[in-house]
Amino acid sequence: MRASLALFALLSVSSLGQTPATPAVSKSFVIADVHPSPFTSNPFMHGNSIQGDRYFLTQASMIDLIATAYGVDAVNVQGGPPWIERDRYDIRAKVPAKTTPDDIKLMLRALLAERFHLVVKTGTAPMPTYILSAGAGKPKMEEGEDTGDGSCQPAPPPQNAPPDAPSYNVIHCKGLTMPALADTLRNFAGGYLDQPVIDETNLSGAWNFTIKWTGRGLLEKQGADGISIFAAVEKQLGLKLELKTAPRPVFQVVSVDEAPSPNAANIAEALPEPPATPFEVVVIRPSAPDERGYGRITGDQIDTRATPLMFLIYFGWDLNANNSESIANAPKWLDTAKFDIRAKAGANVRVDKFSSGTLINFEDLRNMLRAMITERFQMKWHMENRPVTAYTLVAVKPKLKPTADPTERTRCKEGPGPDGKDPRIATPALNRLITCQNMTIAQIGDELQRVASGYIYNTVTDSTGLKGSYDFTLSFSSADKMAPATGDAANNADPNGALSVFEAVSRQLGLKLEKTKLPYPVLVIDHIEETPTEN
Repeated sequence: MRASLALFALLSVSSLGQTPATPAVSKSFVIADVHPSPFTSNPFMHGNSIQGDRYFLTQASMIDLIATAYGVDAVNVQGGPPWIERDRYDIRAKVPAKTTPDDIKLMLRALLAERFHLVVKTGTAPMPTYILSAGAGKPKMEEGEDTGDGSCQPAPPPQNAPPDAPSYNVIHCKGLTMPALADTLRNFAGGYLDQPVIDETNLSGAWNFTIKWTGRGLLEKQGADGISIFAAVEKQLGLKLELKTAPRPVFQVVSVDEAPSPNAANIAEALPEPPATPFEVVVIRPSAPDERGYGRITGDQIDTRATPLMFLIYFGWDLNANNSESIANAPKWLDTAKFDIRAKAGANVRVDKFSSGTLINFEDLRNMLRAMITERFQMKWHMENRPVTAYTLVAVKPKLKPTADPTERTRCKEGPGPDGKDPRIATPALNRLITCQNMTIAQIGDELQRVASGYIYNTVTDSTGLKGSYDFTLSFSSADKMAPATGDAANNADPNGALSVFEAVSRQLGLKLEKTKLPYPVLVIDHIEETPTEN
């Protein structure tokens, strides 16, 4: 049904809004640096905020850019060339004084038209939408004060809970309007909500409430103790959340360039990188022996408990936490020594804007963590290229299906393919199901780094000799589902039905991931103290 609705949406928009939606706008960035984003195994758009006279937006696909510029959900952007969801871009720009978020949208539209020659058509079409509506009785929420800055904060996990106790997501919200609640539900409960949430409650003002639900991946396991987001909204808030068909604004991409026009010749001088800013306040204490791990970022505040220093190093230096080869000379206590850390960021730190509020930009947070660990634990380190484990894809007996329509978007999703078959139902140990379309072998290698990070930590190179693009579905078990094994047995199927990504690639795609060694940057720890300097 959803497929037919999506097709109807495309047919509808093609008959509407024939005038390109790229109006002449008077607002534009003073100067902008636009370039492809560096590869990351966990890409997602962040930024979209102004800091002084600077604006930044990073790891944004063209779909993200269009959705941000026109203020629509990304799923409402239809059509376009195959690369439109996969290629990602970074934007750093200088803005005039008193620039507003609405100004930024106009500036992005102008930039997309000028630098990417984007042309879109607008219209409306009936599409799947989660509708938030009022329940039969009064809302089970407390009326709050509408200050314009309502927010939601996740609650920390309960301390000393039994190992088999049900696990819930809990958020406390204050001063939230109903449109903001709709955005918040999509942001916090995305495992349930794969379409936009629209407010049709007709409730004005702002509200205070707490909502508790079970994560989508744990719902079946928790049985009677599980609470879906739909049940939580109805029972705890007195509202309803239902999937319906509703008209939504749709943007049809007529044309767009993959490569942006060149930056100005003086871009480095006009937009120098901002200096790294350390934490303003940091308090570090050893954790209590029975304390449970927890971490939260609230505005400019960072609060972590029972966190191994090794984890902070992995995050601060942007290393794969599953890959022991990414750090050399690490003392064993880094994995066992745990700390409670409370820190406050400085005023000049960039923030990422999300529907649920603002968070410290991850890149700035990494910089501050590196500075904190280096200073407080007297760490001396350097980066060095060393041989590390990598993989090469080779063809054995390829079973890949050539893409029927090469104009389809290059994309991957978690879930069944067109046949609707879901092996996760019969064999829960096969908890990963990836469906991809219009992918080259090189792109498959990149995707394996993203979806199988517990197995593959570094570059996957293509030595298959296969040309063209392919559609496929890959079913395997995440690394934590595999029983411990050594040697060649590590690549074999597990008795409980689990299947490693190596065996899945071999059986289902007819390819082989051959282990090799490649030089790769490694963090070498020359010295580090187990006890931090005094607060």
